[in-house]
Amino acid sequence: MDFGKVSNDELKMIDFSLPADGEQTSKTLSVKKNGAVPEFYVGCAKWGRKEWVGMIYPAKTKEANFLDEYVKHFNSIELNAVFYSLPKPEQIRKWKEKAALNARNGFVFCPKFSQTITHMKRLKGAEEATDIFLAGISEFGEYLGPCFLQMGDNFGPKNREILAHYLEYLPTDLSVFVELRNGEWFNIESNRKTLFEMLARLNKGAAITDASGRRDVIHMELTIPEVFIRFVGNGSEFKASDEARIDEWVKRLKIWLDQGLEKIYFFLHQHDEMDTPILANYTIKAFNKHLGSQLPEIDFLDGKK
Repeated sequence: MDFGKVSNDELKMIDFSLPADGEQTSKTLSVKKNGAVPEFYVGCAKWGRKEWVGMIYPAKTKEANFLDEYVKHFNSIELNAVFYSLPKPEQIRKWKEKAALNARNGFVFCPKFSQTITHMKRLKGAEEATDIFLAGISEFGEYLGPCFLQMGDNFGPKNREILAHYLEYLPTDLSVFVELRNGEWFNIESNRKTLFEMLARLNKGAAITDASGRRDVIHMELTIPEVFIRFVGNGSEFKASDEARIDEWVKRLKIWLDQGLEKIYFFLHQHDEMDTPILANYTIKAFNKHLGSQLPEIDFLDGKK
């Protein structure tokens, strides 16, 4: 993942502290539901990593069987595979079957809207492509988690009505988180306020991406009582820094949980994915210790933790 990537020298100068909560967050969490048991999901963005053979995938595991092994360790995935082409129902059924046969602790796929919809059509005239996308992912059935709508850097506030119209087109019971990358959504107060009020009105979530070089998109706005965090680590050289960043997230998530947050989706990315399972396991242990989750730790085959 190259979004927000900076040089190692620049990394040492970045303030990684999390911003204060946004205005919409206090509104969203002010209506606390009593007795709701929080749900926790931790995963990666891809399962097709050859570097994980011998680490979490048994030696000689074929690429065709990587997903079979992935679901034994994680309970979710930010599914980028369907971004590159509209999903075919038969392929979705195969992935669902692998999860059904091999997942040990439940599993959800969180599919990313296809680029045909978001980057080519830019949400305009995208109804047919959307219907194909929705028909495909519906094959996940009970294994379908929230969908993830990511727009490009050049999709700014002038497209607000287009975004609203598109979200209104989607089924009301479809769980969706929106990621916006154009800085004008966040650094101009009127744009920010209108955006998050609109997402709250439509009952759609606002994804938060924690990337080193784009601190502006860490908006800390909750528009529904769920959060979808995309955490971008910086590799083994900056392991201590990344773990400290996760610790800060745990502190904030604890506050939100106490205020009524119901679901946490936390997806680990790195520019070099070799050590992502190690960072994910650190996250799982921190969640279990401080947030009360009971996520199984990753079973490393090479003794790493």
